[in-house]
Amino acid sequence: MNRFFFRTGALTLILFICTAFNTLFAQTFDHIRAIAQRRVAWLAPSIVFRKIPEENGKDVFELLTKNNKIEIAASGPNAAAEGLGWYLKYYCHRSMSHIGDHLEAISTLPVVKGKVRIVSPYPYRYALNYCTISYSMSFYTWEDWERELDWMALNGVNLVLAPVGMEAVWQKTLKKLGFTDQEALAFIPGPAFGAWWLMGNMEGWGGPMSQHMINGLADLEKKIISRMKEIGIQPVMHGFYGMVPTTLKSKMDIKVVAQGKWVGGFTRPDFLRTDQPAFKQIADVYYSEMKKLYGADLHYFGGDPFHEGGTAKGIDLKASGKSIQDVMLGNYPGSTWVLQGWQSNPDTTMLSGLDKKKVLIIELFGENTNNWEKRKGYEGTQFIWSNVSNFGEKNGLYGKLQRFSDEVYRAKSGPYGNYLKGVGIIPEGINNNPVTFDLMLELGWHKDHINVEDWIKTYVQYRYGKSNTVIEKAWAILLKTVYSSPEIYQEGPSESIFCARPAIGIKTVSSWGTRKRNYDTSEFLEAVRLFASASKDFEGIETYQADRIDLVRQVQANKGDQVYQSMMEAIKEKDLEKFRKNSAVFTGMIKQQDVLLSNSRFFTLNRWLKQAERFGTNAEDKAIALKNSKAQITYWGPDTNARTDLHEYAHKEWAGLLGSLYLARWKAFEQEQLEKLAGNTVQKPDYFKMETSWVNAAGRYEPEKLTETQLRLLIDGLLK
Repeated sequence: MNRFFFRTGALTLILFICTAFNTLFAQTFDHIRAIAQRRVAWLAPSIVFRKIPEENGKDVFELLTKNNKIEIAASGPNAAAEGLGWYLKYYCHRSMSHIGDHLEAISTLPVVKGKVRIVSPYPYRYALNYCTISYSMSFYTWEDWERELDWMALNGVNLVLAPVGMEAVWQKTLKKLGFTDQEALAFIPGPAFGAWWLMGNMEGWGGPMSQHMINGLADLEKKIISRMKEIGIQPVMHGFYGMVPTTLKSKMDIKVVAQGKWVGGFTRPDFLRTDQPAFKQIADVYYSEMKKLYGADLHYFGGDPFHEGGTAKGIDLKASGKSIQDVMLGNYPGSTWVLQGWQSNPDTTMLSGLDKKKVLIIELFGENTNNWEKRKGYEGTQFIWSNVSNFGEKNGLYGKLQRFSDEVYRAKSGPYGNYLKGVGIIPEGINNNPVTFDLMLELGWHKDHINVEDWIKTYVQYRYGKSNTVIEKAWAILLKTVYSSPEIYQEGPSESIFCARPAIGIKTVSSWGTRKRNYDTSEFLEAVRLFASASKDFEGIETYQADRIDLVRQVQANKGDQVYQSMMEAIKEKDLEKFRKNSAVFTGMIKQQDVLLSNSRFFTLNRWLKQAERFGTNAEDKAIALKNSKAQITYWGPDTNARTDLHEYAHKEWAGLLGSLYLARWKAFEQEQLEKLAGNTVQKPDYFKMETSWVNAAGRYEPEKLTETQLRLLIDGLLK
């Protein structure tokens, strides 16, 4: 009798443990199931998640069709999300991107033949640049961030720069140091300029932010961090690296090193010397306030001393780096300092004083540099290979796709492969060139060398929902042109002359950009004609429609370069009629471009302004946000500095902006040159005044869309 009850009890206990075990693992991926429910509700009921061990400490997922369900077995939530994304792309031929989604339901659930097992060779798949937070995400709401995090999870990203809400940390820190509310707010910039403040390039410009704005960003950051933890992403917070307000020295007896000016005429914050008690005192206050706001469960911190200049004169870099890391580790034990591999940073001497096991370097500019190799794996430091590809979120088709694959494989296979810990995307703006992000992040799940000519065929299929030989031919040419990998230094895409501040002999639209097309534009035109010829097969597919408009936009921008050259020849030859004819064609092309881009929400000024407007809940906040949004994409600097190097740095070839400011500037230039060629004396247009007036003027610039037939006729005309 006792034996019977013992056996029954044991069996009950075993069943209870098994049930609890299965329930636990089923619940492990509830937050990934929630992504499926948000983005592909038609697929969510057919997904079964299961937990499996890591493979030698590496993330892994498996796909299997079982009992008419899709089983995704994964080592953790991030791998489970990547598995979901993989199934969507390579079986359902569905995808999500910043320039269009194609997530419509399919009639029959695709079968996974056999078991697919994918292991990531790297512990890290990284995303975002400080600049991305301002150029793309200045006015993001929680809805926008939720979508962003879903996209990242589906692409296997597990480490993300997330310095949202640092305004509240600094405000509370400064008040503890004796600053008034007004004095603290004077240090904090406006909502569209936070990136360069955090990087130590400026203070205060674009503000002041209201308390409501600061509180709102802090609440947003709490949601971001919470969701990241749920879906297996680690946030990279902003650490204390010695940046302090230039006014702090009048409040405290401290030693600082003035950092001078940054490009555009901005005064940099001071660098607080680390060889004094005040350094640790202030750092401890900063981290204490961060813990109160965002918790102690944080493990990665960014922050780069002397970013893009500044001066380290009289500073012991080795000792300073050690002090910065020590106070970081003292407040967040075991944390990792994430440094940007940009220009000469991180300084070799500073790096020599650090515990390199607690340092991670982001090789930013991989499409043009190989600092990881020149510096022998950053002198034996963990690094992530990434690419910028886009500066200022300027429009333009660009991305050295095969180089991405080649360099990652070369770094992994070479003598410094042990230090390569991941891949990443670090664009200054993310609303462009979705193919570059897809490829780069997928490299985080491939151990073998990828031939992009083969990979692009799968991309075409999942981006547009089906295979198409014409589209594949078009993309094969795009790989040879705008997405080729020439050994030419280039900071982002080739720029559009339409967006330039008018002048004679313009070499670049922005200070560090290029107008040169490092590809055959006639070959590119052939690719676009092929792509557009398939439009009837892809009606209603957002990804195709967005790409078609972007491709035609690039054709029109390329042609604009040629017409501008004819205008310059006419001025040199003093040929009034030739200039009149070509300038009329040029301004007509700007109008056409404005009409074309009005037909996609991804290329409109209205979209950006609406984001800014909703950032504030009262008239004053809305006015600050709108001015920030418009100043950033035009003169980008102090209202009194017409000669700033940053004007047009973040120009946008957008409907609304083309048809207003850009057209008005070129019309003024046209009139000036016609008068000069006619022998009349004329005053040069004040373009800076035009820009500041435009920034301060009202206007929503609502786009007017064409019918599909009208749009097709317009495109056919532009591609002749």
